[in-house]
Amino acid sequence: MGRLCTSLFFKMLLEKINQTIKKYALIKRNDRILVGVSGGPDSVTLLYALSRIRKELNLILHVAHLDHALRKDSEKDADFVRNLAQSLNIPFTSVRLNPRALSKRGSLEEIARNARLEFFFKVAKRIRADKIALGHTLDDQAETVLMRILRGAGLYGLSAMLPKRKICGVQIIRPLIGVRRSEIEEFLKKKGIRARFDPSNRQDIYFRNKIRNKLLPYLEKGYNRNIREVLANMAEVLAADYDYLSSVANRALLKQSNRFSVEKLKRLHPSIRRLVFRQAIAKLKGDTRRITFQHIKEIEDLLFNRPRNSIVDLPKGISVIKKKRLIFYQNQL
Repeated sequence: MGRLCTSLFFKMLLEKINQTIKKYALIKRNDRILVGVSGGPDSVTLLYALSRIRKELNLILHVAHLDHALRKDSEKDADFVRNLAQSLNIPFTSVRLNPRALSKRGSLEEIARNARLEFFFKVAKRIRADKIALGHTLDDQAETVLMRILRGAGLYGLSAMLPKRKICGVQIIRPLIGVRRSEIEEFLKKKGIRARFDPSNRQDIYFRNKIRNKLLPYLEKGYNRNIREVLANMAEVLAADYDYLSSVANRALLKQSNRFSVEKLKRLHPSIRRLVFRQAIAKLKGDTRRITFQHIKEIEDLLFNRPRNSIVDLPKGISVIKKKRLIFYQNQL
């Protein structure tokens, strides 16, 4: 009876994941997918789910694990993931970081995330993967939205983690984005799988952990018991709005590269104009990280109020100069 319940629960969970895959067209037949697996509950469940549909869609899977070496027993995580991959007959790649690589200035969370993504991209390129699958859940999405609200964000920021996003020629996909963390924990419990657990997740030393351990439960208990779903749904709605506005801004970018008529920019709706600014910066910089609303307001002030030949300097060596056109360019460092 227990095995039957476990099988039924996994079937229901898998159906939910398949609905997300179909809804966002995350996976197609014959895809070559790199699966990022930390050893935690979410990524372990993701690997089981993808291995279950591997034969049906003729998928080629490859497991990647980055050991950040931030804990004394972190090597046990790598061993766990290696054994799991071997049990599912899936190739495995792991690298252990030198802790000095994470000692750069800035948030440890962000530095570790960037190191992980860089590793995934490197392995994906080597194995010629079409996609990189990550185990972010609905709960992760809700946490991210709250973080962005508290830090201040526009439409793109509040779209949070998109189910599918192309970066450096590879698609990042999140098949678990519609699944609750509690569903994953229940599945692993029924299946008797003891995933690895990072004790730092319980410590309120990181911003995300404070959101996860304190703010979300507080909002859930005192204001809206469905707050996680509400935040995730909001991200989905805003992502669609941003996608439409972005397509309008893209049309404004056509044939103009990084030089825009001052008069035409002034006539654009502020929402589209600001998106044009962000997309022009992204074309030069690769992304819009560290570009704040204050930076955008400075460019608008340059456009409307400052004299010709005035310049606004932005992070990462990007500048904007006002002539007959507003010109975005990258300084030679």
